[in-house]
Amino acid sequence: MLLVKTKLGLSKISGIGLFADQFIPKDTIIWKYTEGVDVKITDEKLAELEKEYPLEGLKKYLYRSKSSNLHILCGDDGRFINHSFEPNTLDTSEDDEGFTVAARDIQPDEEITSDYNGFDKDFEKYREMLM
Repeated sequence: MLLVKTKLGLSKISGIGLFADQFIPKDTIIWKYTEGVDVKITDEKLAELEKEYPLEGLKKYLYRSKSSNLHILCGDDGRFINHSFEPNTLDTSEDDEGFTVAARDIQPDEEITSDYNGFDKDFEKYREMLM
């Protein structure tokens, strides 16, 4: 769940992006997995859902957690954080599913970016598409 004020906008990186709607000082926690807002999905449950529903549009927002090996779906706009190899955030593995902190001061209207390799176990499968 996002813990800072943000807004959506057109990204220079890819489609829609998440932008700071306030000054975010370095080391501020930006996102933290929050049960009830964010969802953990097993491989079995995902396969079951795919039999009944077209999930292609939704699957682009899932990632496989390095800590639990489960698929995570951010239930708020956190799912719009785009990847960067030079991100302005840092993802940790502390706590339940880790959290995202500002790696440096982030200015209002600046796009919030993350290195997906920090939390996505399947990152190497699609890394080339992001380069």
